Amino acid sequence: MTETRDSKALSKARYTRFADGYVTSETHARGSDLDRLLAIAQPQPHWQVLDIATGGGHTALKFAPHVAHVIASDLTPRMLETARRFIVEDRGVGNVSFEQADAENLPFEEDRFDLVTCRIAPHHFPDAQRFVRECARVLKAGGVFLLQDHALPLDAEAARFVDAFERLRDPSHNRAFNEREWRAMFARAGIEVEHSEQYLKRHDFLSWARRQGCDDATIAALIAMLDDASPSARAWLDPQGWGREKTTFLNRHILLRGRVS
Repeated sequence: MTETRDSKALSKARYTRFADGYVTSETHARGSDLDRLLAIAQPQPHWQVLDIATGGGHTALKFAPHVAHVIASDLTPRMLETARRFIVEDRGVGNVSFEQADAENLPFEEDRFDLVTCRIAPHHFPDAQRFVRECARVLKAGGVFLLQDHALPLDAEAARFVDAFERLRDPSHNRAFNEREWRAMFARAGIEVEHSEQYLKRHDFLSWARRQGCDDATIAALIAMLDDASPSARAWLDPQGWGREKTTFLNRHILLRGRVS
């Protein structure tokens, strides 16, 4: 329990510090994955939607024109306020409200939402299975759960490396999962997977590192770490231009749509 509290406190502290950067981040704000999420979900005008760990609010903003109402939730008050300014004040959207919420202990009644979304956040959660069960609890019968997060390879050694690489950049990273693990968590929560796909994002290495406040020493450690990676880990991350001015690597995501029976 203490470890869980410490992990959540670290996430709140870091995302209080870096909130503004996540609103302006190109990869979060303008990624074509937002279009894919919308297409996969097929939202309806009467739907009530919960966006968990909304971050900069980009998922909530994307869905708002297509549904009746969105609650954008986040553990971090500063992140919520940043998202509110972005969505309400900058974009003038009126059907999004904002509530502080722990993804593993949602403050919402059962059978409330038609759609629950969570984009690029569950790798921070100490108990991903509990998070999935909470999503199932607040969804109506037949409701849709839409998840996107970092994906790990099936190779255990490569998976440990990818998680460690992410954690060195962002110590609040808990762990990611492979598709088999996510499917098992969905099944245990009574959610049937209806659709899955992999989404590839190529990150500019320096902007990715700087967004989490990495100093020169940490950046050097990340570079050294990838230099020493196993062939399977390097194949998963696929670094390009490594050691030159324009350095990129591949970030693989899993997109899953499930339905509560």
